[in-house]
Amino acid sequence: MRKVGIIMGSDSDLPVIQKATDVLKGLGIPYEAHVYSAHRTPEEARAFAVQARGNGFGVLIAAAGMAAHLAGAVAANTTLPVIGIPCKGPCLEGLDALLSTVMMPSGIPVATVAVNGGANAALLAAQILAVEDRELAAKLDAKRKADAEAVLEKDKGIMERL
Repeated sequence: MRKVGIIMGSDSDLPVIQKATDVLKGLGIPYEAHVYSAHRTPEEARAFAVQARGNGFGVLIAAAGMAAHLAGAVAANTTLPVIGIPCKGPCLEGLDALLSTVMMPSGIPVATVAVNGGANAALLAAQILAVEDRELAAKLDAKRKADAEAVLEKDKGIMERL
């Protein structure tokens, strides 16, 4: 199975990334996580992206706040799928990061999840990898079924609470 590469612009993004790694662990998907900044360590971020396919990665996740150029910088240096996670920052509740992540120029796509959407980024990465991995696809199907059953269990008890 190919790995998921995770890059965060700062270690302050770790709580968001933890949501992603929890999902990946639960599905048995190997991953690596690094702190590389699009602005402070651009050469390291570029090298990671350029070498990602050869290093066994199948999809990359990039999380950053504020200017949030990391996902775009990564996507500019690889043809692997890149999923951007805009992270909530101190100024605009993450709207700045969301717009920076989603507004990519034609030819350099970045799939973008919700602000602080680490879990969905991991699930999207898993779905991408599952296109060619039937075992992983079955795990995703089982997770969806379990999630639905959990909601229905809550539904059964709601009238008792009301």
